[in-house]
Amino acid sequence: MCLHLKFFAVLLLLSAVIVHRPVKEVAAQDFYKGKQIRMIVGFSPGGGLDAYSRAIARHIGKHLPGNPVATVENMPGAGSLIAANHVYNVAKPDGLTIGNFHGGVLMGQLLGRPGVQFTASKFEYVGTPAREVNVCALTKASGITSIDKWLESRTPVKLGSSGPGTGTHDHPKVLQTALRLPIQLVSGYKGTADIRLAAESGEVAGGCWGWPSIKATWSKGLESGEVMVVLQMRSKPYADFPQVPLAIDLAKTDEARQLIQAGIHDVSEITYTYALPPGTPKEQVRMLRKAFEDTLTDPTFLAEAEKSKLYIDPVKGEDFEKTVARLFTVNPAVLAKLKEILVSN
Repeated sequence: MCLHLKFFAVLLLLSAVIVHRPVKEVAAQDFYKGKQIRMIVGFSPGGGLDAYSRAIARHIGKHLPGNPVATVENMPGAGSLIAANHVYNVAKPDGLTIGNFHGGVLMGQLLGRPGVQFTASKFEYVGTPAREVNVCALTKASGITSIDKWLESRTPVKLGSSGPGTGTHDHPKVLQTALRLPIQLVSGYKGTADIRLAAESGEVAGGCWGWPSIKATWSKGLESGEVMVVLQMRSKPYADFPQVPLAIDLAKTDEARQLIQAGIHDVSEITYTYALPPGTPKEQVRMLRKAFEDTLTDPTFLAEAEKSKLYIDPVKGEDFEKTVARLFTVNPAVLAKLKEILVSN
């Protein structure tokens, strides 16, 4: 009788284990069923970050359990700092809100910029669809059709800017100091789409931001020769324009090279930031990271990305997290100079 009871007790224990595990898995699988994911983009419609988010939103739902619908909400302002602050402080950490903002605003915390209301290390990072390839593109009408003409210009060349914390602002400021390029920043644009329109109307000569975005949204100007890339900001030439000079090769001092490395190259790894509010449950973080990775390797998505000229070179959430941490170990002397260039001026 005692043996019988023991056997029955073991059966009950095994049953509980067998039943409990599927119930937990089913609960996780059904989390997104009938729900909607919001993707908050920190810039106006029509720009590079917006283009990536809208393409991702069309596909990410099928890679999540329950196949939720994903929508895009634009929240422009302060170079996407408004969106980053919102995701950190206002959005519920329930796995239903993904922020998409410029990685330069994360550098803003390190630089002590006003308005930063977050701790970069506390975001839950989903990843990025592409490592940035930063360039300066100017119109033929501006007369600046090469880096030599730019360096020789007797008047500052007007470049459009979305504000501190974005490549359109920070990169020209670094170039202005490191290479002594004559530059006048015209700020206040809500995104690169607005800068592009301003360049086409002659209000500014062009701007400096990501080649993937420029290629995707300014294709007509590039194809007609009315817009041209005159400078690239990376460690080696990009395949699309092997003859265009590298900014770091034009640097004449070690300090100039370090400024370009820390102020441009390192930040380029995290330009297209996709992040969740702090405190988002780890299971939702895991599911969203996997769905994000699966979306970026989905043949249907990749076909759409190629058609839209969206450059795909993804960084996983875990690796993105490590890159952010590395940014906060920059040389103190270089950091002090960057603060002088990007915050004090």
